[in-house]
Amino acid sequence: MGLLNSNAIHVAGAAALALVVSVAVAEGSEAKISDAWIRALPSGLPAGGYFTLHNGGAKPLTLTGASSAACGMLMLHKSDNTGGMMHMEDVTKVDVPAGGTVKFAPGGYHLMCMDPAPSIKPGGKVNVTLSFSDGSSAGAAFAVRSASGR
Repeated sequence: MGLLNSNAIHVAGAAALALVVSVAVAEGSEAKISDAWIRALPSGLPAGGYFTLHNGGAKPLTLTGASSAACGMLMLHKSDNTGGMMHMEDVTKVDVPAGGTVKFAPGGYHLMCMDPAPSIKPGGKVNVTLSFSDGSSAGAAFAVRSASGR
């Protein structure tokens, strides 16, 4: 019986340590996300995610990815106007200077939600986690808006 209690204590201790470590990683970023929303489009078309990312830290921060259970794949993208033609491309990282802010907005940086879940409907919320090169992450609930952005 003593061995069982000892094992239970070790398992509980390991679980508590894992919880503390995961909280430290989630809170380890100086990133602050505001004005977060996602544009829902009809017929399962890709949805765009927009937000403002502020780096409150003393060191540059590099955004390297995003994830959401509501998207089959969530990618970092950027739209550019070259010679009067708009085009979109994947980006592998977005640098945010110390104390700086980067806006993800229509016509610029944005998230591209491929294979959006049917639950992405105007009036709802979508949880998104942003990942950074230092191993930290930050999450936010993105408000779902209509195709017109309202």
